[in-house]
Amino acid sequence: MMLGLSLELTAEGFKQVFRSPRALLVGLGAQIILLPAFTYLLTLLLKPAPSVALGMILISTCPGAAISNLLTCLAGGNVALSVTLTVISTAACILTTPLNLALWGGLYPEAFALLRKVRLDPMAIYMNLFVMMGVPVFLGMTLSRVFQPLASAFRRASRVCILFFSLILLAMALSMNWEVFSRLDGPVVLAVLLHNTLALMLGFLSAMALKLAVGDTKAIGIGVGVQNSALSLILAFNFFDGLGGMAAVAAWWGPWSILSGLVIALLLSRRPLPAGGTL
Repeated sequence: MMLGLSLELTAEGFKQVFRSPRALLVGLGAQIILLPAFTYLLTLLLKPAPSVALGMILISTCPGAAISNLLTCLAGGNVALSVTLTVISTAACILTTPLNLALWGGLYPEAFALLRKVRLDPMAIYMNLFVMMGVPVFLGMTLSRVFQPLASAFRRASRVCILFFSLILLAMALSMNWEVFSRLDGPVVLAVLLHNTLALMLGFLSAMALKLAVGDTKAIGIGVGVQNSALSLILAFNFFDGLGGMAAVAAWWGPWSILSGLVIALLLSRRPLPAGGTL
């Protein structure tokens, strides 16, 4: 999937992201600063069980998921910006995830007693980035440059393949966590739905408020709305012994965010945002 996505990328696209870094900074700010802060406010409003509140805060501190890049491609957004946001937020999560979790989790009174000191393995994070994104992006961009006719043929089919495999990923996420879903209660489901809606709104509204380009708005909106639930599950089990509410939130967030992101991507691909990124 990432190889197919990388056929849409060019070196000039990445240069443009860093040449005019406004969109990149807005995306990182919305993901690393705004989302954890507004998630904390949402927990105060909803007053869920302490473990559920901590699970919501944990999700908000995780970087964007790689599938957000694929959904951005489907939506016709700025793929180079989306990939850059994912890479930087994932590399930075070694520091930002523990800090944000300690800050916002520590401010939630009932969840304070459940907090644990979280530490991410830098080598594991960087190897994941290298294998999941670095290698396929390099190969795809090289293929696109060296074998242009072949790349063009693949590029025409890449979005259909991305949609197909996104549906497979959604089905896998549902089946792998079905036991957890069968035990979900209404408050957890509602908390995840509202939290995901909040994340998507923060991404889109942050970009629209600063009148970013349409492609950038799509990339930021989807990037902030689709968090790395796999990482949050790993952290929930490694540091919190699979605490019920935390595991339930992380397990439900994954498939739901893929579904909501996929629906939004397909809607935006058919009905793009007007010029200037405003609705």
